[in-house]
Amino acid sequence: MKITTPIGDFWLTATDKGLNQASFIPLEIENEDLNNPYLLQAKEELLSYFHEDRQYFDVPFDIDRGTPFQRATWQALSAIPYGQTRSYKEIAETIGNPKAVRAIGQANRVNPLPIFIPCHRVIGKNGQLTGYMGTSGIELKKSLLRLEKIPFSEDNKQS
Repeated sequence: MKITTPIGDFWLTATDKGLNQASFIPLEIENEDLNNPYLLQAKEELLSYFHEDRQYFDVPFDIDRGTPFQRATWQALSAIPYGQTRSYKEIAETIGNPKAVRAIGQANRVNPLPIFIPCHRVIGKNGQLTGYMGTSGIELKKSLLRLEKIPFSEDNKQS
């Protein structure tokens, strides 16, 4: 399902158990059933988020991919409250692997549900932005942080 948001088009897919993929680029496989209740719920919640009426998502997830490390990372990301950030090091410490800072970045990069699992809330030391969906997505990250009124350094290190 394609959704037009204030920061561009966004695609969603869902199973009969929950939302399973979201992307800023078209997905290879999209739901044929546009009446899937999880797609409809995700669309409603996402648009409400962009209108600043929602700070968390209730739609169930059905993620069928990821290593145990990636899943632990995504779980930790899901716990970051709206309007707050965590550093890569803080996420690594949260999952009990304090030296895995770079691996946290890689897990963020393959997050199957950006925005819903808020990897945009992970920033570098001193508030610096360190990339989003690869370095080409840094403007998307800035837009999401601004929406949530999260301060960040405009002097970005893109890695």
